[in-house]
Amino acid sequence: MSAGETPITVIGNLTADPEVKFTPSGAALAKFTIASTPRIFDRESNQWKDGTTTFFRCAAWRSLAEHVAESVTKGSRVVAFGRIRQHNWQTPEGENRSMLALEIDEIGASLRFTTVAINGRQPADAANAWSTDQPSGDSKFSEQPPF
Repeated sequence: MSAGETPITVIGNLTADPEVKFTPSGAALAKFTIASTPRIFDRESNQWKDGTTTFFRCAAWRSLAEHVAESVTKGSRVVAFGRIRQHNWQTPEGENRSMLALEIDEIGASLRFTTVAINGRQPADAANAWSTDQPSGDSKFSEQPPF
């Protein structure tokens, strides 16, 4: 992340399945929307109520885009981290328009209300870096990190 960028973390639910497209150079782009609704305690009624929902249009690129498309669907509760980007354009009628979007750097399932099984492909050198399995032929565990 560069200096001056606006980082943001959003927790919410996907409003639809991610849409994946590929650029002419072959880079994957996943577009999706996250709806985030705060819960507000109403002291008068002594109940929790939904606040105003904010919709975040999101984009993920390359391998992250493909992982998003394979991992989450409409309704999935996610925690997403990224940076705000402003997009400006002009309509065919000559009107200037702009919108804010969230360019995703990291995204994962929220475990607050569900469980997930991790089906990850890790780099070979990191696959068992923190394994607690005893190494063959060695009866001692090292207290040092494996890097």
